[in-house]
This record gives sequence, C-alpha cells and structure tokens, in this order.
Amino acid sequence: SIALGSAGRDQGEKPPMPFYCGPAQSYGGFTGHWDYISETENRDRPIENKLGRQDVEGCCWWGRGAIHTRGPCAYGKLNYYLGKRAADEGRPSMYPEIDFCIDPSAICSNDKYPDLKWIAGMFRWITEIQSYETEEFRYMDGLKGFVDGGLNDWGFMHAVAGIVTQGCHSPPCMEGAEFNGVERKAIFVKTLKLFGLVVNDKAATGRRLEGENEIAEEDVIV
Repeated sequence: SIALGSAGRDQGEKPPMPFYCGPAQSYGGFTGHWDYISETENRDRPIENKLGRQDVEGCCWWGRGAIHTRGPCAYGKLNYYLGKRAADEGRPSMYPEIDFCIDPSAICSNDKYPDLKWIAGMFRWITEIQSYETEEFRYMDGLKGFVDGGLNDWGFMHAVAGIVTQGCHSPPCMEGAEFNGVERKAIFVKTLKLFGLVVNDKAATGRRLEGENEIAEEDVIV
C-alpha cells in the first residue's frame, strides 16, 4: 500500500498539518481530526467522513499541479495517456518511466521534468474543463460568448471556477462546500490584465446567492 506525505500545507493563520496517506495500521487504524484551537491532530476517537471512512489508506491522490489533478480517475487517465501505461502498451508517452498511479507526487517532485506540474495542469484543462458540457452549460459556447461580449460576462468566470474547483458549473456543488467567488474573480481579472486585455473598471463580483440562479452584481473596482 502506498504511503505518502505532502511537502506543503494550506495557507492561513492556523493551517492543519500537511496531507498524508498510508496503511491504516501504521497510524492506529484512524486519523482523528484537526483541532484549530490547539493546532494539533486530535486522535482521541475515530471520526468518520461523509463516506464513512476513518482512515486515509489509499487516499493519496490529492490535488497536485497547476490546477490540481486529483482523484484516482484523473491520475489513471494521466498515466494512460502520458505516463508509464502508455509506454507499456506501445503508445507514445511523454513520461514513459513515471507511473502516476504508484507515484502521484511525481507531478510536483520529479527533478527530471520540472515542467510536469504545468503539463499535468494543461492535460486536466483539456480533458475536464475545455470539454465540459451539460444541458445548462457548455464551456466552448460560454468562452465564445465571453469574448464576443467584451469580457463582461462574469457568470462565465463563476461557472469555470466552479468546474475547476468542484466539478460543476453552478457552485457550491455539494452541501457544505465553500466557494469564494470574489477572490477567484479578482485572480481571473488580474490574469486577463497580465495578458494585456482590457477589462471594464466595474464588474460583478461573481458571488452566487444561495438558492438563486442570478449572479449578485456589486460594483467593485477591478
């Protein structure tokens, strides 16, 4: 069974310890929870997550790379097209010696391929975001409308940010999920300006009201 630890940790005043995973018996069968007051992992008793799990065995595929490749399916797809499995099956492979299923941390830690974190991000963008299509939202149509409309449709930004972070175009996508639309909009606008694009001085914040389909429009300087 794989045992891995994250090299980094979340930002904030009192961030929890870095991610880790491994056989349940190596840490007593359960992980407990993070206590933000004492800034320690509280392991007095097992606490289940929403799926009923009390451990992190086999949970090594957390987000890595430019736009966070995450989950066993995403790593398996990366391995199938760009990694060792492609090479093993006689298909062209950019990283023939890397098995992303066994070594997911290679995305960020492989010294031979320092650009891998960006390639993995582009791969996810092409396979999951750019190709996103439902009855309510189609990425390519939304992108065309955003550009043709003069970069004013902040609902498009909101939808794309939701797809990237939570897998749907109408975040929050699950009960209890958090989505900071204001912060993500600011990053989006900054990126557009870095590309030399002209952005209106005022635009919607991109915060979606709970239970509403409309974007709350608040005048903010961007």
